[in-house]
Amino acid sequence: MNQAVPIAFYAPLKSPHHPASSGDRTMARLLFMALERAGFAPDLASELRTFDGTGDATAQERLRIESEGEADRLLDLYRACSAGLRPRLWFTYHVYYKAPDWIGPRVAERLGIPYVIAEGSRAAKRADGPWALAHRGAEAALDRASAIFVMTPVDRQALERARPSRQVLVDLPPFTDAAEWADAPSSAPRHVREPHSGLRLLTVAMMRGGDKLASYAILAEALAGLGPGEWRLDVVGDGSARAEVETLLAPFGSRVRFHGHIGDRARLCEMYRQADVFVWPAVNEAYGMVLLEAQAFGCPVVAGAYGGVASVVRNDETGVLTSPGDAMALARAVTALRDAPERRRALAAAARRFVADERGLEQASARLRTSLVPIIGARAIS
Repeated sequence: MNQAVPIAFYAPLKSPHHPASSGDRTMARLLFMALERAGFAPDLASELRTFDGTGDATAQERLRIESEGEADRLLDLYRACSAGLRPRLWFTYHVYYKAPDWIGPRVAERLGIPYVIAEGSRAAKRADGPWALAHRGAEAALDRASAIFVMTPVDRQALERARPSRQVLVDLPPFTDAAEWADAPSSAPRHVREPHSGLRLLTVAMMRGGDKLASYAILAEALAGLGPGEWRLDVVGDGSARAEVETLLAPFGSRVRFHGHIGDRARLCEMYRQADVFVWPAVNEAYGMVLLEAQAFGCPVVAGAYGGVASVVRNDETGVLTSPGDAMALARAVTALRDAPERRRALAAAARRFVADERGLEQASARLRTSLVPIIGARAIS
């Protein structure tokens, strides 16, 4: 690719510049970086957020109208610039019934450029009810896409059932970038404590109502089931439900240490490096970026097998997956690893290899380039 091809990038759920940290923001930023690494020139087209978490039809209609206005603004902007600076493709990250894309399809259609999506989800049961309007918007965008980059097998099932004949589904599993961390994972063998020295557990998760709070409740129940033996849990995270989380974990006293939100990568890196096991029930997680990050540092994961978690944790190879919502199964898995340092060592080494060899920025960039070049067209990238 002699000259970087302009691409319009959009994330209707959460912009890569959004002030609140989350897995969605992280993946949006990583995709932007991967497109750059692949030789494209992505530009953040809009930061308009279309997320409606409550099912408010009035809010959805307002966002739809705002999106149309934003699309028209972008069209005026693109038509006024030279042909070489106009986007050759529109790339949207994460489209589903709570965060439809009303901008990208409109702009792509008017400019006559391809429209693609990464991480699109279909939910037929939302066709009626409080999210009906947003659902129609999400489905129209998914139908319009020339290609959808699929991040989990769970998403693929629904996407395949409704796939237009001209649409291509491309597997692009979740990935991370070790180079972003101030202290990248070492290739040296990871220190593993012996059973009698106690187990250091780690959880990194936002504290908010809904699925996150439900996960913390299951975590508290699992900790109560660990039985005899020394352990300590470090909790990294903050949010509106912090008081409820602290109440849930209060019975364990000084065994649980709260660190709040850690924005310093070097410090968070050290938390991953020092932990023996990363534990998280993962209620309704799409996949869980923190699970991938933990493994990059050679920290085995014990997690509930919800949603696409199995797409980032290989059961009995890089960690242990338990039945969704089963606190006692989570406790048994942690106890088994506590008493088996050699197994923890093997899981740690496999986890580090898995992320380094298969889930890095380079692998994702290569997949994006291979898939997008034919869609854009040879003349546009020569």
